[in-house]
Amino acid sequence: MVCNLQKFTSFFMLLSFGTMSMPIQKLMADDHVVTTADLHKAVVTAVEARQDNLAKVQKFFTTEPAKKALKNAKVDLVQIEKAIPHLSDQELARLANQTEKIQKDFAAGTLTNEQITYIIIALATAVIILVLVAAR
Repeated sequence: MVCNLQKFTSFFMLLSFGTMSMPIQKLMADDHVVTTADLHKAVVTAVEARQDNLAKVQKFFTTEPAKKALKNAKVDLVQIEKAIPHLSDQELARLANQTEKIQKDFAAGTLTNEQITYIIIALATAVIILVLVAAR
């Protein structure tokens, strides 16, 4: 009889502990679940940021000073335009920031034509190198 009582007590305790921990586990799981709305919002934000950065960089390379600098350096603009979409999000964001800064500096008159030419050639070369490295 003592053996049966011990088995019953053990079984009852296991059952009690199991059911007591279930609500805690469920609460913990709910805290870590990301809703589909949150995921959708994050994806939309990332896509919009990428499209914005892509537009900034493409616009920069189609400006007259950029076209002239690339032509003088014998760099194919079409090759650059094709390579830009293949950049990673981080590389594209970094390049967009650099092109914005260059355009502001140019508008403010703090850069000479020679400096702009060198910067544009360096950026175009960076685009090509980044795409080649990513392709490996």
